[in-house]
Amino acid sequence: MIGTVFDALRRIADLGGPVVLLLVGLSVVVSTVAVYKLWQFAAAGVGRHRALSRAIVAWDAGDRTEARAELDRSKSYLRPVIDMAISGQTDAARLDAEAETRFARLERGFRVLDSIAQLAPLLGLFGTVLGMISAFQALQEAGSQVDPSILAGGIWVALLTTAVGLAVAMPAALLLSWFEARMDAERVLAGKALRTILSPTGGARRASDARAVGGLHA
Repeated sequence: MIGTVFDALRRIADLGGPVVLLLVGLSVVVSTVAVYKLWQFAAAGVGRHRALSRAIVAWDAGDRTEARAELDRSKSYLRPVIDMAISGQTDAARLDAEAETRFARLERGFRVLDSIAQLAPLLGLFGTVLGMISAFQALQEAGSQVDPSILAGGIWVALLTTAVGLAVAMPAALLLSWFEARMDAERVLAGKALRTILSPTGGARRASDARAVGGLHA
């Protein structure tokens, strides 16, 4: 099995050179990071906040008991932050910082995908330039006995690195865009949830009713 892998890598190196080998290594890194992030998102419950959302709705309506019960059912990674807000933490900056700490954990690896998405096409172009240099050197050495197949073969091998670079960069860019979109949605949800807890509609309504009753008895 290992011998087969080494044989495949040797053939790749012979065909596209060390640049293609490097790009193959980067593709392995992209696949590893993508699998890890998908597992991390699933384990953290990213996008699965039904119980948490019900707790926020109950709190906003003034039903503290139901809000606590729904929060206890939640498996969301944001549950500790919401629990802090419900338990009496009113410092919005502190709550935002706690949420950002959890977002930062989920965003680890994004820079790797971003770097590979930008670097892979450049590496592919670099390999193409090196291949073209080799092709023209072979053409020069052939002298007057020029065989068009020498130039054509060198060019398609050179262009292979560009194709491989793009094949690595495009999935990395798409994955990064998808992960970032998910995290943007998580930030919106967390921000709305914390603002709702700190300024619930139900609490404001009860205060207004109390002021109205007080005015009638005045």
